[in-house]
Amino acid sequence: MTTEIREFLEQELAILNSTGFVKPDDLPNIDLYMDQITTFMDDQLSACKRYEDDKILTKTMINNYAKNNLLPPPDKKKYSREHVISMLFIYYLKSILSINDIQSILNPLTDKYFGKDKELNMMDIYKEIFQLEKTESTKLLKDLGKKYQIANDTFADFPEEDQEMLHNFSYICLLSFDVYMKKMLIEQMIDSYKEKKESEKKDPEKKTSEKSKPESAS
Repeated sequence: MTTEIREFLEQELAILNSTGFVKPDDLPNIDLYMDQITTFMDDQLSACKRYEDDKILTKTMINNYAKNNLLPPPDKKKYSREHVISMLFIYYLKSILSINDIQSILNPLTDKYFGKDKELNMMDIYKEIFQLEKTESTKLLKDLGKKYQIANDTFADFPEEDQEMLHNFSYICLLSFDVYMKKMLIEQMIDSYKEKKESEKKDPEKKTSEKSKPESAS
C-alpha cells in the first residue's frame, strides 16, 4: 500500500467515524417534545451536515412524516425513543429512497414492533442494524481504497496537469455507479415486496398455501 493510499484511507476513516450511526446508548431513554427531538438530532448528526446551515430535522419534517403515515402519532405531544429510532431510519434512507419507498419498508416494522408489549421491539432492531453497519464500515474502507487505486490508474495518456481532475472524476464515477446499481436493486426489492403483499391481500389463501409448502430437500 502506497503512502498516498494510506493517507487517503486515514482521511476516509475519519469521515466514516464522525458521520456514522447514532449509537444505541446515545438514544434518549425519556420521552421528548418536538423541540427537544430536533435539538437531539442536530447535536448527534451535526457531522453529517454538508453546509453549516443545513437542517437535520425540523418541525415541518416531523409533521410531514406523521402526515404521510411514516411516523406514529406522539403521546400528548411527546415522542418516545421508538419515535427517535424511526426518524433516524428515515434520515438515513431519504438520501437514496423516496418517501413512498421508505414507507413501504418502515411501516411493516412500526406496525409490528412500535409501542408493542413484546419481547422484541424497535430498539432491538436498531441495535441489530447498528452492529451490521459497524462490520460493513471495515469492508467499505477496503473497497474505497481499491476504487481509489483504480481511479488513479486511469487517463495515463492525458496531460499531467489534468491528471488530478480526471482521477477525481473517475473516483466519483466509480462511487456513483456503485450507489446507482445498489439503489436500483433496493427499489426492485421493495417493488417485489409490495407486489407480494398486494397479491396476498387479494388472495389470502395464497399466503397460507405458501407457508404450508414443504421445504425442498437439500
